[in-house]
Amino acid sequence: MGIKEQVQFVRESLKDYPNVKIVAATKYMSVNQTKELIEAGITRLGENRTDLFLEKYEALKDNPNIEWHFFGTLQTRKIKDVVNKIQYLHSLDRISLAIELEKRLEKPLDCFIQVNISEEPNKQGIPVNKVKTFVKQLESFSKIRVVGLMCIAKLTFDEDILRKSFQKMKKLQEEVVAMNIPNAPCTELSMGMSNDYKIAVECGATVVRLGRIFLV
Repeated sequence: MGIKEQVQFVRESLKDYPNVKIVAATKYMSVNQTKELIEAGITRLGENRTDLFLEKYEALKDNPNIEWHFFGTLQTRKIKDVVNKIQYLHSLDRISLAIELEKRLEKPLDCFIQVNISEEPNKQGIPVNKVKTFVKQLESFSKIRVVGLMCIAKLTFDEDILRKSFQKMKKLQEEVVAMNIPNAPCTELSMGMSNDYKIAVECGATVVRLGRIFLV
């Protein structure tokens, strides 16, 4: 199947979740393939490497309908190249990054706090038990808006493990909402990728990040 057919397949699989937003992870896609996605109706695009993001941003900057998301670790020296070109950052995970964002941003940025929900030592993200403290630390940052939490689940086919991780994320999100912090509404949950997005939406995901599934 081509990209257009895969987009239709994904939309059909999410028909019971009409409010879930699909963000295309274009890491493995050429500019032309990305254009095919846009033509098929996917206009939320995400990258996890600065160089790939800038390449696609330049190639597609004349399209006013694109909503840009950045997933990856944002190095301090690259922040200025990216942050004023994106609408969402999915990988806020340290106070030093927040400080640099506050310096560089021309206007407030919608951010997801990245949570290491699987507690794997090689994974990026804040430990579950430190998320609420981090949100509290961000309260004084006028240019950072915590719209939600993000996670990358453990790479496994064990649906029970995946479901427990996503349920834990949903509970954590509700706890952050209950903190009633003005710049942290935390109404969104960015979780679920090509291999596990169906389980993620069952557990409350509002944003899924899909890439490989469009290239099947």
